Amino acid sequence: MTTTTSLMVGVVVERRAARSPWIDALWRPVAVLPDAPALPRLASLGAGAEGERFYAGPWEMELHRTDTATYRDNLFTGRPLLWVALRREGAAPPVVVGVTADPAEGESWTEAGSDSVETVAMPGEIEALVAAFVAEHHVERVFVKRKRRRWASDEDEDMA
Repeated sequence: MTTTTSLMVGVVVERRAARSPWIDALWRPVAVLPDAPALPRLASLGAGAEGERFYAGPWEMELHRTDTATYRDNLFTGRPLLWVALRREGAAPPVVVGVTADPAEGESWTEAGSDSVETVAMPGEIEALVAAFVAEHHVERVFVKRKRRRWASDEDEDMA
């Protein structure tokens, strides 16, 4: 049984002028493409009112059988999201360091503090793949509450 499925996705980022004396531009992910196009990294995709969009590059997104509960919860929101992590060093454009459909994993990426993590809408093609993966691999786990054991106190030991 396959426990992991991989799919290549493409990440689109937007560069906006910053209103700050410390940085020149703000970079943020704006879309994840269901297929990684054959474009060079940082190929311009055009400029808009907000800023200029670039192809940040491909990323191999993995789906793990053990994470199907969180994928399912993400799909059930009615507006599923993907978490994209970007890393920027100095004045260089950002590099994609992660794309996930797992909300818990996406949130854990924010703890490092050095990466920029944002959500983008999950495209329908990726949503269908994630839903099929969940349907094939999800196993409902029953919650079992443990019973407390009564521990002997010092007084109990003195009486024995």
